[in-house]
Amino acid sequence: MWNNVLHWVDQPFTSATYLGMLLGGVLTLAITLGAVTYTIYGERKIIGWMQGRVGPNRVGPFGLMQSIADILKLLIKEDIVPAKADKALFMIAPIITYVPAFAVLAVIPYTFHHYFTARLNIGVLYYIALSSISIIGIVLGGWASNNKYAIIGGLRSAAQMISYEIPLALSMLGVVLLSGSLDITRIIEVQQQNGLWNVFPQILGFIVFLIAATAELARAPFDLPEAESELVSGYFTEYSGFRFAFYMLSEYVYLIAMAGLAAALFLGGWTGPFGLGWGWFWYAIKSFLFIFLMFWLRATMPRARVDQLMGFAWKYLIPLAILNLLISAVEKLYWLKG
Repeated sequence: MWNNVLHWVDQPFTSATYLGMLLGGVLTLAITLGAVTYTIYGERKIIGWMQGRVGPNRVGPFGLMQSIADILKLLIKEDIVPAKADKALFMIAPIITYVPAFAVLAVIPYTFHHYFTARLNIGVLYYIALSSISIIGIVLGGWASNNKYAIIGGLRSAAQMISYEIPLALSMLGVVLLSGSLDITRIIEVQQQNGLWNVFPQILGFIVFLIAATAELARAPFDLPEAESELVSGYFTEYSGFRFAFYMLSEYVYLIAMAGLAAALFLGGWTGPFGLGWGWFWYAIKSFLFIFLMFWLRATMPRARVDQLMGFAWKYLIPLAILNLLISAVEKLYWLKG
């Protein structure tokens, strides 16, 4: 495995290679920003429909320009830094949160052609490792603000995200065991070979993944780090303008990345029904279904208490994830071939 990684690193880089990487990164960023813009719009419209409200309908036809107007408003707002804040950490914290959120997209194979993405034989580990870094930015943002509500939000976030990373990673290990690889592309290929999506033999692992992912993304009903009714806005209470936008951008980029990961690990990635083509189309449909489920949970579920949330991870999710790992070993031994 490591020989393959080292072999790739040893390849000569030309100016064309660097230019291609740069253009690929810029294009990926532009597509991601567009996707986030209309994910926010879609969330507001879908939740409005579920709760009997109108949703955005004023700016542009059907309110399609509302998110763009909101982004422009954030960008032109004054960037306020509290007088007693740790200015250096306060300013860098949103960047520390966003960069890993964007970097994890590098291993999400939205098509089998790998346009602007990398096929790493440690793709699952890469995702877990980088997504953990964002916790540092959230905790630093709360602590550097010198605001008690922000500090509580940052500490809640650290406790919640570290706790739920354990069942999240364990739920992925069941899929890794069945496929015999940490390569996300290989996991999709094994599902193609078996003619069976992992969500069926891994239904318990998928349920654990779904719950842990909701908590890892700090979305309702597990949005304790923000908790407007308790902490004003949590760890980003003191942020304004484009720094606040960075935190919001990170949240939605992670949502898209998590949806892409779920589609790859459990829903067959780019594979369509009856062998149909357009892999990117099927990947988008599966990712959207996962995102829609996140919206549905936010629209219908009340917020959990912090003690309930933490106890649920350690008392129930982790044992269930370990049980799923044992079931996966039996399935691998007697049923599925990787």
